Formats: sequence, C-alpha cells, structure tokens
Amino acid sequence: MSESLLITRQPLGSGQAEHWTLNDPASRNALSPALVEALSAACARAQGDLALRAIVLQGAGGSFCAGGSLGGFAQQIGQPLAPGQADPLRPMNRGFGRLLQDLCALPQILLAAVDGPAMGGGLGLVCCADWVLASPRAVFATPEVTLGIVPAQIAPFVQRRMGDASARRWLLSGQRVDAPQAQADGLVHTVVDDLSAAVAAQLQALAPSAPAAVAATKRLLNHPFDTGLDAWLDTAAQAFAQSLRGPEAAAGLAAFAARRPAPWSQP
Repeated sequence: MSESLLITRQPLGSGQAEHWTLNDPASRNALSPALVEALSAACARAQGDLALRAIVLQGAGGSFCAGGSLGGFAQQIGQPLAPGQADPLRPMNRGFGRLLQDLCALPQILLAAVDGPAMGGGLGLVCCADWVLASPRAVFATPEVTLGIVPAQIAPFVQRRMGDASARRWLLSGQRVDAPQAQADGLVHTVVDDLSAAVAAQLQALAPSAPAAVAATKRLLNHPFDTGLDAWLDTAAQAFAQSLRGPEAAAGLAAFAARRPAPWSQP
C-alpha cells in the first residue's frame, strides 16, 4: 500500500467495506503519478476480492482532490514537438483515463465522500462513483480551459454523469460550483453536514444489495459507455498533449501561478 493512498477495512453485512483515502494533504491530494499508480493497483486487487462489497473514496486533510499534478509535465508546457517526434504526454494522460475506466468497472459499489475541493481530475474521480455524498464545504470545478488545457480524460465521464447540457456548462466555463448546485446538476446525490455519519448510514443502507447482482448490474450499466470509449480517450489524450504544448497553456499556467488573470480574459 502506498503512503499516498491509505486503505482501511471494516465489516459490512456478510462481507467487508474499504475506505480508500487520498493522502497528500500538502498538495490537497493532487493526482501524482504515485497516487494514480496506487489507485490503479487498488482497483486491480478489488476486482478479485469476493469479500469486498463497497468502497468509500475520500480525501485527507479537508480536501477531496485538487486534480492532476502537472509537475511531471513542467518541461513540456508550451514546448512544441520536433518533427516526427512521438509525444510522451499522450500515454501519460491516457494512463489517468484508464484509472477512471478501472474505477467505473469495479464490481463493488463505489461511494465518493467529498469534503473540500474536487477539481479537474478529482471531479473525474467523483464522476466514477455510484453514490456521491458531499459536505457543505465541497466545491467542484473543471478549470482546465481557463488554463489553456483540454479536460481530456474526464470529459466523457462528466458528460455521462451529468448529461450533455450540464457537462458543457461545466467543462467550457471552468466555473466553481458549490455542493447544492452540484446536486442540482446531477453530480451529487446528497449534501450532508456530518459526512462521516452519512457515509456509515449509506453503507448500511447498501448492505442488502447482493454482491453478484450488484456486479452484474454495473456491467450492464457500463456496457453502452464502454463501447468505443478507448478510441474516444485516445483522441482526448492527443488533444491534451497538443493543448499543454501550446502557447495558451504556457500563458494560462503562468497567470495562475502569479495569481493574475489569463491574457485572454482581459479586454
């Protein structure tokens, strides 16, 4: 188990439930390569765990997930490729999409407990959950376009979760959304003051659901979405790589770091 992902286990009905806690409070639980790898490994293990019936995905330190960590991309931002050069950004970005696919494909019920920010890739994680609880402190956004970047791998998951109209409003504006509005838009099921108590109550409410029937039902629900999804996400990875190497990303990220408006937002 990676230090960036803490996993604890508790009884649930005839089986067990696990809490997967994103554990890098200093970065607001940003999706570092180590965290993505740990989540992918946890998904692979859970696929064969017949005793595991539910998973709670949550963040440590008052944040859910601040989104993707761009540290590994720093040298490529705003830098065009040499003619004929294969872009290493594509497989890096596509790897996160495979994690989202793995989360959706879990045979267990996946419950997201959101406290604090869930941004960008963090919102993508939320969109994979079967059930979403949020505290009044939760705030959501897909800010990629305001930084000159394409929200590549999360876009189809946001669209499936909230429908085309709401997904376009979220993905094309990058505006922050509070928990009640996220509930109105179909992302969040319930907004609760006591998140821990609500998670415990929801797990007990889900205990009567038969594990094999849950797994089969999730496969049935995922089937239309899975058809052609790989090609979609491959194209998205290319769009992400091109946007990160372009001048908008260089200017947008520099403006964000300097806490000033992006140049395209000025008159």
